[in-house]
Amino acid sequence: MKKVLLLYRNAFGGLSRPAWMLSLIMFINRSGAMVIPFLGVYLTESLGYTLKEAGIILSIYGLGAVSGSFLGGWLTDKIGHFKVQLFSLTVGGSLYFMFLFLEEFQYIAAGVFILSLVNDMLRPANSASIAHYARPENVTRAFSLNRMALNLGFSIGPAIGGLVAAISYKYLFIGDGVASMMAGLFFFIYFRKRQGHKPQKAAATAAAVTEKVRSPYTDGMYLVFILLNCGFAILFFQLLSTLPLYYRQVYVLPEGRIGTLLALNGFIVFLFEMILVYLLGDKIKKAWLIPAGVLVLGSSFVVLNLGHHTSLLYMAMVLLSFSEILVMPFMATISVERSNDRNRGSYLGLYTISYAAAHVVAPYLGTTIASRYSFDTLWWTLSVFAIAVSIGLYFVVQHMERERLSGKTRITANEAGVTVS
Repeated sequence: MKKVLLLYRNAFGGLSRPAWMLSLIMFINRSGAMVIPFLGVYLTESLGYTLKEAGIILSIYGLGAVSGSFLGGWLTDKIGHFKVQLFSLTVGGSLYFMFLFLEEFQYIAAGVFILSLVNDMLRPANSASIAHYARPENVTRAFSLNRMALNLGFSIGPAIGGLVAAISYKYLFIGDGVASMMAGLFFFIYFRKRQGHKPQKAAATAAAVTEKVRSPYTDGMYLVFILLNCGFAILFFQLLSTLPLYYRQVYVLPEGRIGTLLALNGFIVFLFEMILVYLLGDKIKKAWLIPAGVLVLGSSFVVLNLGHHTSLLYMAMVLLSFSEILVMPFMATISVERSNDRNRGSYLGLYTISYAAAHVVAPYLGTTIASRYSFDTLWWTLSVFAIAVSIGLYFVVQHMERERLSGKTRITANEAGVTVS
């Protein structure tokens, strides 16, 4: 037991106080995450829309997320991550209340787009904030801490949401809105007087003048990486789109059981991510860890086709959760390592856009295949797609890691006064 406690202590040790505070704020925000996991069920069960119509609404949410991620990354470099995060948390939280009055398809579609646009401005700004406040040697663990807080909150939000939805789906919007605004208030109180949340200005030195700031949109290898990350996210976001519908329509699970299954994902990531990142991060190359995690995700879809028993649902969720642990923290680290203080918002904005774009494709793809063919066909299709994404990520991440290490070698040699050809 002492060894286990020491392991947890080492895994969490050395992280800065602002990194902990950012994680606490995201925990508060995600503890109210009740709407998105149940949005598809709300549209079909409560408002009577078809599976395809629900998929369109969920894809529109993704379109808003793409726009918000781009805008959030651009604004982070222009006005700083503090203002962007504060706006997203407070204004985004207030927008949930408008859904208490929306029932027509076109109004729901417009409301979902605006809500996701404002909410997803938070992601690149929050990532830039984590990278800024984290110590260089702890960047991956700082991102893992933040994700641990998100997942702990996500283990609470859907579980409560399942109970609330059984009473009235309308209360989901109230709970999500209140939690977001509370997180915004806490964020403002703690970070309003701290240095470091202003946009980075180029230093007036010869080096700064001659150095060209690279744009992620002209970084060819990074663009391929982003495309493959989007592929992974399309697979992963079945968690928030087709899986709840699958639980409801195929297994006829009540809202409480659906919430419990979704909460299991957050609980597993909360328990194990920091430990596994601490144990594996410096020992196994990202080029092996990330593709392995994608294959684990593909295997979770295979499990769903092995029979018809609720135990298979839990087994698939466990595999999906460990896939998340092996992939997401290291993907974020690659984006941080590829950027610098003057373009980090843009790089992390594009990284976030890859997830937001997946929010567009994942629900539409999933609901279209499931409604036209079957859920079984959907799971087999996704498992094959996971193999292709895994192979692509292996080669791309390996190439990017070689570039990074080569760049470090050149810098070290130049600092030592050695000419490197």
